[in-house]
Amino acid sequence: MQDATQKQFSASSLGVNDSRFPDTQQIGGEPTIGEIISKANNLSPEQIEQILAYQRENGVRFGEAAVALGLANTDDVMWALAQQFHYPYSSEHDDACSDELVVAKQPFSAQAEAFRTTRSHLIMKLYSGVGQRHALAVVSPRSGDGKTYFAANMAVAFSQLSGRTLLIDANMRNPRLHEVFHLKPGAAGLSSILTGRAVSNVIQPVKGLPNLFVLPVGTVPPNPLELVERPAFGLLIRELLTKFDRVIVDTPAASQGMDGAVIAAKCGAALVMARQDVTHVSDMQTMVATLRMSDIQIVGSVLNGY
Repeated sequence: MQDATQKQFSASSLGVNDSRFPDTQQIGGEPTIGEIISKANNLSPEQIEQILAYQRENGVRFGEAAVALGLANTDDVMWALAQQFHYPYSSEHDDACSDELVVAKQPFSAQAEAFRTTRSHLIMKLYSGVGQRHALAVVSPRSGDGKTYFAANMAVAFSQLSGRTLLIDANMRNPRLHEVFHLKPGAAGLSSILTGRAVSNVIQPVKGLPNLFVLPVGTVPPNPLELVERPAFGLLIRELLTKFDRVIVDTPAASQGMDGAVIAAKCGAALVMARQDVTHVSDMQTMVATLRMSDIQIVGSVLNGY
C-alpha cells in the first residue's frame, strides 16, 4: 500500500490526494499551493518527492516542508498563498513599488492587519450607507506625520477588495507618491488636469495590484492653493467618484497652508493623522477647528506610532 501511495504522489507530482494536508488539495480546478510553489521555483520531480517525503514524515504542509529543506523561502510560500486565494501581493523582492507599502509587500504582517482593521472601520463609516459618496482626504498638522505612508497603504488595502481604488496625490507642495509607486516623475498628473494641459493618460495602474490606480501630481506648480480652490478640482473629484469605488487623497500638511483643508472640503470626508510624541495637541485642535468650518465628515483620527 505504501508503494502504491508513493507512486500516486509521483504521478501527480504533488500529492493532491493526501487529505491530511489541505494546502495540497485541489479544489474546483484551482492550482494547489504545492503546484504554485513547484512551478515558481522550477522544482524537479526528485525535489518534489523529497518535499513530499518530509511532509509525510513530519506532518507539516507542503510549503513548510519546502522551506525546511531549503527548496523555497517564506516569501515563496506567502506568494503562493496569495495566488491561490486571488489576493494581490507584491513580493518583497519585486521592485515595482517601495518597501513602504507593507500591505502589498508583507500582507500577512501585524502592520498590514492594522491597515485592514482601519479599512473595516472606514467601510462602516463611509461606504455602508446609501447617502452621498465622498472621497477621503488624509490630513495632518505637519510634514512627517505619516500621511503619504498611511494613504498609500490604505489604498492598497482597499484595492485588495473588489472594485477599483484611486489614490490621488494632491500634495502639490511636496509630492511623494510617485516615489512610493516608482512612477515616472514630472509626467502629466493632477496639476496638468487642473491647468487644462492634460485630460487623458494621467491615471496610472499599479503593477501587481490590478484594482489600484494612482493619479500623481505631475509637475509641481507655483500656485498649488489656487489650483485646488478652483471649481475644476471639485468637479474632478465628483467625476472620479463615478468611475472608482474608492478615492483616497494625499494632502499637504496644515503647516504648509490651507491646501489640505480646501482639498478635504471638496472631498467631503477627512481622516486626521497625528504622530506620537511629535504632534502637538494645540496643532490638532487648530486643524480640526479649520476643517469644521466647512461641511466635512471627519471619519476619525489615526495615531502614527513611528
